[in-house]
Amino acid sequence: MSVAEALRAARLPKPDGAVVALTVTLLALALFANEQLAASIDFTLSSLLGVLPFLLVSVALAAGAKASGADALIARAFVGREVQMVAFAALIGALSPFCSCGVIPVIAALLSMGVPLAPVMAFWLASPIMDPTMFVLTLGTLGLDFALAKTAAAIGVGLLGGYGTYALTRAGALADPLREGIGNGGCGAASIRSHKPVVWRFWKDDARLAKFSRASFDTLLFLGKWLALAFLLESLMLAYVPAEAVRGLVGDGGFLSILVATLVGVPAYLNGYAALPLVGGFIQQGMAPGAGMAFLVAGGITSIPAAIAVWALAKKQVFALYILFALAGSLLSGVLFQLAVRA
Repeated sequence: MSVAEALRAARLPKPDGAVVALTVTLLALALFANEQLAASIDFTLSSLLGVLPFLLVSVALAAGAKASGADALIARAFVGREVQMVAFAALIGALSPFCSCGVIPVIAALLSMGVPLAPVMAFWLASPIMDPTMFVLTLGTLGLDFALAKTAAAIGVGLLGGYGTYALTRAGALADPLREGIGNGGCGAASIRSHKPVVWRFWKDDARLAKFSRASFDTLLFLGKWLALAFLLESLMLAYVPAEAVRGLVGDGGFLSILVATLVGVPAYLNGYAALPLVGGFIQQGMAPGAGMAFLVAGGITSIPAAIAVWALAKKQVFALYILFALAGSLLSGVLFQLAVRA
């Protein structure tokens, strides 16, 4: 038996990326920069404590949506005329609780059920940028103006991609967008097919209350570990990255600096929630707000894990269109936000 077969037979748990990164970073500090270790731990704990009220609210929102079945409301965005569906899909995408990973099987379900590509593209683009949890954490880390602007960017990018796709499909392009063999199952897809009513007072149902408790724990653990990693990395950035270098690259708020932030946001993105403190740190170091917005929006849509999932799901033409709309929308969001800040 090979080593790989032995590991598979042992059914070892899959390593957690955030926990591994936290452990490796702390060990590296202990071995090579012990003088920074205590300062980074103190910064991380203080930052987590500061964002804790927003974190708890965001956890309650996410867990409540699951326990009540409110995520099933998303299906209502895909009924009616296609032009109207695009607008509703962009709005629902920005407000829905689906993350960039969870939205993938939902997209497969929608397309396999015959929903037109244009509203699906609008939802696909808007959903990873903003959700209720993201809004609350953005409010806590970057402020109300940034949170509102990022929500508007999510809707705007969705509209750009949705109506752009609508124009192409009306011209006869982009037929059969899914790859061969892609079905409609998977996590999150059931909520699209669900016609069950939302139970807002879920705490009166023991099963739903138990679901709320499990979802709260899972969400708190997920957000907590990623935010801890983000604050740890932010402490290192503030300690070792010269503010002059940040200002020189993305600090003037011009078109070139926003373009650089857009392109860098694709491979550099760790996690939608982890990126918030990092961008806050970059802005403290001199990054222009518009560049920060472009980085967040571009990374949310086109981060490497999400892009790989899209590549596996959709045909090449649809994938290329997805990337094009994502980059164009991110760049436009950054430029408009920078102009608004200056005004």
